[in-house]
Amino acid sequence: MSLKRKQGPLYQQIQKILKDRILHGVYPLGSIIPSEPQLEKEFGVSKMTVRGAVQELSHEGYVQKKSGVGTIVMRNTSYQKLSKGKRFTELLVEEGHKLEKRLLNSRLITNDTGTEDYVRYGPYCQRIERLYILNGQPYIHLIHFLAAAALPGGGTAEMDADIQSLYDSLEENDIVLENFKDRFFVEPAPHEVCQLLELLPGTHVLKRLRNSFDGEGRLIEHSIGCYNTELQHYLVSYDT
Repeated sequence: MSLKRKQGPLYQQIQKILKDRILHGVYPLGSIIPSEPQLEKEFGVSKMTVRGAVQELSHEGYVQKKSGVGTIVMRNTSYQKLSKGKRFTELLVEEGHKLEKRLLNSRLITNDTGTEDYVRYGPYCQRIERLYILNGQPYIHLIHFLAAAALPGGGTAEMDADIQSLYDSLEENDIVLENFKDRFFVEPAPHEVCQLLELLPGTHVLKRLRNSFDGEGRLIEHSIGCYNTELQHYLVSYDT
């Protein structure tokens, strides 16, 4: 896997990738992550870079290195402020499922003055399309629209779409989502979504519309998700 130096220190990039794999069940709780030589070969970096990444994971409590055994996954849930927003995927991982995120496409869109999209997102927005794979089968089709307020350069540049976690990336840019508003429907999936989810044309799916806001009440993200609930029910956990 190739890393990009413009995205920050290499050890931090590797640490984020490994943490994402842990949170999505690629490395299950109690399992041993690949050895340092294996990670060096995968990412094409030095032993010190890999060691720094693993040390960061250890400081966060995700892994523990045991002599003669290897580096063991000790925790697979997030402590971040956005953990409630991510809770559904964490529940799946806790149940032993494996989730993989696949980027389909990403592009920057210019919104014409006076249009509804201009009022909602600003002069620009970024459209990111993803497919979630559950235990080897396509499960969720997601389209995110990031408002100009969430993008580099005041909205004139794209956020790197090949990121491990959209919400983590926003938080690292000091954008904290404080409020989520979800709406749910059951309706036939569009033809192209049925193809991606490997469903028969016209199959009904659970559709979720989400608006995510920052502390100032600004819309940061709008997403459209289609879930193949025949594969796995959508679960919601409410904390009291």
